[in-house]
Order: sequence, then structure tokens, then C-alpha cells
Amino acid sequence: MKISGISIYPIKSLKGISLNESIVEKRGLQFDRRWMLVDENAEFFTQREFPKMATISTEIKENGLQVSAENFENLLIPFEESRSETIKVRIWQSICDATVFDTSVNQWFGEVLGANCKLVYMPESSERKVNKFFDKNNDIVSFADGYPLLVISENSLNNLNEKLEEKLPMNRFRPNLVVSDSMSFAEDHWKKIKIGETVFRITKSCARCVITTIDQKEGSFAGKEPLKTLAKYRLAKDVFPDSYAELDLDKNAVLFGQNLIAENYGEKIKIGDKIEIL
Repeated sequence: MKISGISIYPIKSLKGISLNESIVEKRGLQFDRRWMLVDENAEFFTQREFPKMATISTEIKENGLQVSAENFENLLIPFEESRSETIKVRIWQSICDATVFDTSVNQWFGEVLGANCKLVYMPESSERKVNKFFDKNNDIVSFADGYPLLVISENSLNNLNEKLEEKLPMNRFRPNLVVSDSMSFAEDHWKKIKIGETVFRITKSCARCVITTIDQKEGSFAGKEPLKTLAKYRLAKDVFPDSYAELDLDKNAVLFGQNLIAENYGEKIKIGDKIEIL
């Protein structure tokens, strides 16, 4: 088995970036979900409410993060730009500190999405804890839904696509790491793996939501798939009939992919790296 895909999503819920390599940090891959859009109540924005977010592109430049959208001029957000205001933001049940960008940045996103919003950044000083059931080493996470990384195997998607009338691309599931040459859903059974010099602990299966039904190219809802089909054979009570409660899973959660936490940091992972099951 080896790594066949690496992706990051610098601004939560915006279009991802495919990479050949990435540095593993404690919060996840470098630059992954360190930025986020929030509303006037500091609650996080996602594609669930604004599917158009999927069409906003991000690109890592030497001195900043560039965002682009159709019919709008590109916007460069400098890494070193002063962000004097710090606020408390909410992601699901988590609350953490974030710094707020200036009015011009926020106006750009507001015009693209047609909604009042602010762009915020998670500084190094802000530490958002993972679920206490899976915290082994004061583990922290970025603005990702719950855990630092998500892995899915190519053959898990192939297995699903065999059951669908219209095949879906991997970007519907927004993984960080994609694995080739494994059995379908092999990731369900991993406990600890090594990629390059980094050891990862598997935490819990990823319970999928309505974002998987959004066409990531068009930025619009595209029907009931894949959730309709996955619900026929990937419910937690079917995949882990004897242990779903121990894994902190709702019995009717639709599962696809596994969440990971790195146990050491600072090393690169690359396309083609072999995966060792520990």
C-alpha cells in the first residue's frame, strides 16, 4: 500500500489543494484548515449552508494565501498581515481563540458568498483539543471537524462506485490522504500505521454528512447520493456491530474513511510513500 493522494483545505470548506508532499504538524498537515469563515455570531461557515464555498479556490503563495472565485479579482491574504482582534469562535461543540482579518478581506468573501462573514486564523497560541475519548498526548486539531487528518483508500471509493449509477470523485469526501493498493475499507481495521517517518494513530471512523452530496465542481447539491447508498451497508451498527458505542459512534452514522492523529511531527509525507501497518 502507498500514498496516492495528498490534499489540504487551507480555509475550511473551500476548495482543496492537491500536493506532492506535505509536512505533518501537530494540528494536521501544514496549512490545513488554519483559516475559517465565521458569521456575526462567530459560528463557523461550511458548505452545508453555503455550497458555493466549494468553488472558491485557494493557493499557497510564498508570502500568503491567494483565493479566487469566478467573476471576482484574486485576493492575496498575507501570512504576516496584522490581525489585532482576537475572538472566540465555535466549531461544533468546540470553542477556541482566533484572530480576525481586516474589513477588505471580509468584504471579498461576503461579496462572493452573498453573506456577512469574517475570515479568522488559528494562531499557534490557540489550542483546540480533540475529543477527550481519543486524546492520548494533549492532542490538538485545526478548524477541521474533529481530528487532524482523514484517510480513505481508493478501493473503498471503487467499492462504493460499483453500487452507484453515477460514479463519484474522491473530492466528494475531502480526505487528506488517499491510499492505493489496499483492500476496500482496509482502513476500518487499522489501529496504528507508519507513513515515511511519521506514526499515525487511527481514532474513529468518519461519520459522513450532507457535504458528500455537494458537487464540488459546481458548488451545488446534486441529489441524495452517496448517502442513500452508503446507508444500506456502511452504518456504524453494521460496520462495527459489537463496538460502535466504544468507538463513540452513533449506531446510525454513515461511515466512510478514518480519522488520524500523528504521534510525531515535523516530517514530510510524499506521494508514493509506503504504508506500514504497526
